[in-house]
Amino acid sequence: MKKLPIAIIGGGPVGLAAAAQLLERGEPTVVLEAGDSVGANVRRWAHVCMFSPWEFNVDAACRRLLEAAGWTMPPAAALPTGAELLAQYLQPLAALPALRAVIRYGARVQAISRRGQDKLKDSGREDAPFVLRLLTSAGAETTLEARAVIDASGTWQRQNPLGADGLPALGERALGARIRYGIPDVLGRERQRYAGARVIVVGSGHSAINALLDLLNLRRQVGAGAIVWAMRSDNLHKVYGGGDADALPARGQLGSRIRAAVEAGALEIAAPFAINRVETAGNQVLLHSAERSLPADEIIACTGSRPELSLLSELRLDLDPAVESSRALAPLIDPNLHSCGTVRPHGEAELRQPEKDFYIIGMKSYGRAPTFLLATGYEQARSVTAALCGDWAAARAVRLNLPETGVCVTDYAADADDCCAPLPAAPLISPLDIPLGAELARANGGGRSCC
Repeated sequence: MKKLPIAIIGGGPVGLAAAAQLLERGEPTVVLEAGDSVGANVRRWAHVCMFSPWEFNVDAACRRLLEAAGWTMPPAAALPTGAELLAQYLQPLAALPALRAVIRYGARVQAISRRGQDKLKDSGREDAPFVLRLLTSAGAETTLEARAVIDASGTWQRQNPLGADGLPALGERALGARIRYGIPDVLGRERQRYAGARVIVVGSGHSAINALLDLLNLRRQVGAGAIVWAMRSDNLHKVYGGGDADALPARGQLGSRIRAAVEAGALEIAAPFAINRVETAGNQVLLHSAERSLPADEIIACTGSRPELSLLSELRLDLDPAVESSRALAPLIDPNLHSCGTVRPHGEAELRQPEKDFYIIGMKSYGRAPTFLLATGYEQARSVTAALCGDWAAARAVRLNLPETGVCVTDYAADADDCCAPLPAAPLISPLDIPLGAELARANGGGRSCC
């Protein structure tokens, strides 16, 4: 009887890393990619420059396969854009004969179960193969059996809503055409949408800072357009991050650059601002909180993302009720508990689920937590694939050395000194006639911002 493959959901960087690890071990595998090419989610932010350099963005097993075919590693310290990650790494990797033979495009996983076993049944469960229900790009339903499943499908396509309570704000769904979720290509293909417009960017993470820096750059070029930064928190010091103390300089510079813009009065701040309703007012959109309203021509929602769990409803999972990661991983990444930016090494043991031989890796493994790096996913892939191949020594020998952020939650405690205490609520300002600070102008001169 032919040995069933290990099915990998998602043809992104982490999914391909898992496939490369399995291929090196001679293990049958299949990669199920919903899009028509690898890196479909990466393509959505192709214009964005990463804040992690190439040395953290290439998986070791993938590198071995590529170099055996004559590929040359890009400069280790260089910062790739999403487009460069695709063109210089993911596409050459997927074109290798060994990978090309195992990737199935246009295969969207709708649901996963066990052959002849619904979620309630115990007898023979662990011996029954997985059954994956697929929807092809042609609209046909089909099934695939696998001896194990690795879900590396990511979270990029399931962005969080504007609503402060985790639900879409009232009116948000109806006005979806006026809201751009994620990081728009402000300086490229979406330039006309934002040129001269009053734009509100909602969110306090790196994606929001990317969008804000690009909008500031666009305004320098066209000479018009108000920019508003809306956040639930009023602690800007925490948002700025570790600055020069960050072990990833580009990540630290993101905070430094937006801080320079704020201190120069180059954008309006609305914080705290918890959105509960969205409506139109003439040609504009109004965002409402309990205390006030903000008008905008365009809204950019950089509010994070969450995992799609509906396809896993027939599997037995033990997920943290808040983070939605595996229960063992949650204390390491929960932003409410995890003090400093560096995540301790973790692998198969922390990712293991009650459903034997099923694992979630990559960005989706972090649930709703925002601190994922590709290097984390690559080590997850190495450890999990080793376990599925019975190499438990390799699975347990987790090696993860992530660069520190240079910032800790305790740095911003309420009882800290004044420089770290939350900022008092302030009225909106409109200093459109104030030029950008020199530091920002030099750092952002015409280039893409880094993520």
